[in-house]
Amino acid sequence: MTISARKKVIITLLLSSPLLFQMVLMPFHIVFPYYNELALVLTTLILVIAAKDYYISAWAAFKKGQANMNTLVTIGTLVAYFYSIYAMTLGHEVYFESAAVIILFILLGDSLEEGMRKRANGALKSLLKLQAKDAILLKNGQEIKIPVEKIKVGDVLVVKPAMKFAADGQVVKGTSHVDESMITGESLPVKKSIGDNVVGATINYDGIIYYQVTKLGQDSLLSQIVEFVKRAQTSKAPIQRLTDRFSQFFVPIVLIIAIITFEMWYVVFSAPFDHSLIFAVNVLVIACPCALGLAIPTALMVGTNLSAKHGILIKNGQALEEINQISTVVFDKTGTITKGEPVVTDIVGDVKQVLTLAKNLEQNSEHPLAKAFLNEAAKYDLPSYEVSNFKVHKGEGISGLINGQEIFIGNEKMATNLSQKLLDAAKKLEQQAKTCAYVGIAGEAIGVVAMQDIPRDNAAFVISELKKMGKKSVILTGDNQNVANEIGKNIGVNQVISEVLPNEKANEVKKLQKDAKVAFVGDGINDAPALSTADVGVAMASGTDIAIESGDLVLMQDDLNNLLKALQISKKIFNRIKINLFWAFIYNAIGIPIAAGVFVNQGLVLSPELAGLAMAFSSISVVASSLLLNRTKFN
Repeated sequence: MTISARKKVIITLLLSSPLLFQMVLMPFHIVFPYYNELALVLTTLILVIAAKDYYISAWAAFKKGQANMNTLVTIGTLVAYFYSIYAMTLGHEVYFESAAVIILFILLGDSLEEGMRKRANGALKSLLKLQAKDAILLKNGQEIKIPVEKIKVGDVLVVKPAMKFAADGQVVKGTSHVDESMITGESLPVKKSIGDNVVGATINYDGIIYYQVTKLGQDSLLSQIVEFVKRAQTSKAPIQRLTDRFSQFFVPIVLIIAIITFEMWYVVFSAPFDHSLIFAVNVLVIACPCALGLAIPTALMVGTNLSAKHGILIKNGQALEEINQISTVVFDKTGTITKGEPVVTDIVGDVKQVLTLAKNLEQNSEHPLAKAFLNEAAKYDLPSYEVSNFKVHKGEGISGLINGQEIFIGNEKMATNLSQKLLDAAKKLEQQAKTCAYVGIAGEAIGVVAMQDIPRDNAAFVISELKKMGKKSVILTGDNQNVANEIGKNIGVNQVISEVLPNEKANEVKKLQKDAKVAFVGDGINDAPALSTADVGVAMASGTDIAIESGDLVLMQDDLNNLLKALQISKKIFNRIKINLFWAFIYNAIGIPIAAGVFVNQGLVLSPELAGLAMAFSSISVVASSLLLNRTKFN
């Protein structure tokens, strides 16, 4: 049966209470009758019940020719225990309480770590518990209430105001606002309409939505987030592997120092055997590098939980360390730097007349640019007309009849009468890498509409902030050179690499890696090789599953500002790790000489119990330091 660290603390505290009480009474020369026998029994129970795992770990390491943190605890407590049995037979002073109290304080530190791990995992598991318990299934036009366990992929579910989405899916009917704060960290509700994706356990606000289930169980976004963060918490950063190697050398060095300490006191200074032994035990106990072992995992645990709350998923400890060394950030253009869909940027001519004609004609079109016309027209109160004889002219444009007049939208081939003014205006706009379409009546062009996949609203700001951080920014795209250069110039990137095929993106990243550590930010299937090749791949969660899977960091909000937040939070986590390691090393550097009795003449002496307390305090201080990450504020 496995006993938790918390229960072991309670058991050890109860069993060691008489020993602690005797320690308090000792200065008053009050001794319990049969104290040595009682101490032997109680300490034996503590070592067998509470300290067993430390001894098993130390023995397993010893059989492999290694030494770990538990080696020091094992040797320190067993030396005190067996010496006390020997001393008891001779009628000398015993130190059973030292072994018992050392175990108590070490367990206290382990208990705090265990509690923090449970809270971290509990916070993630509580997300899963937020999932809906039942759902409304639309079947043959009827609404049927069913438990979530009976939902199947492809089912159409109905979600009414204040209800939770029971599964991941895609909206097929209705419009509403959805609270996605538990997934993205965004506090404001997000508008959802036909074609938009919804996530299980998020909350519907004000409308009725019909959606088709696309993912269930372990495939759901929520389950993937929990698994993602768990992997990050159990992974090791490269710096942690360094501390593990250090521990392998550190433990034998401490054992040598303990032996030298004993020899110096017993042989050189002619101190009593038991006093010399206690100094050696002090060294073993106080040098136990528990704080060193906690320095990185605790910071990783708290930091990855914190980042998840802010909509940033860190896949592993290596990504966390690598992103702090990044000096070049490479962006995919379409959908990452830009909005991913064209918008109207310029209109030459009578704006309302041009948009009225465009709005009514484009309602019948399936062309990708039609949405740009309709979105721009929606900003105005424009009349609607019936369109007849709608035609698509391949490679040229579209036309139709409105009130008996033929209306057209397309290139210059559609216009039989095109003024030099409109022709010059279109040429100037096309030089800015914009797509132009003429709008006209009966063959005469009355206006020009320019469209472009424009940069995100905050793209220029993000690039500016990266420059302040001393990082180079690059656009890597398959788009033509004119378009890419125009976008790059607008937002201020350092370099533009254009006309690159999807399978060549990874090679371009490798070229940049010759001079610097590279992060790649992307969202599409064609970005997956570059995301995997880069030192750190940053995937936008609005992108494809394969892009997200290839990323080391995932930004759950479709917002480039979160890249800056990810850089900030990873830097704070890594800085906290360095602070924890610093104090763990300093603690040992100061503690070992005191424990060895170097400052006895100055009146600074430690008992094994105080050495154990100091060791436990160092662990507690590291845990507390990591918990301070929860107070992180972002610019």
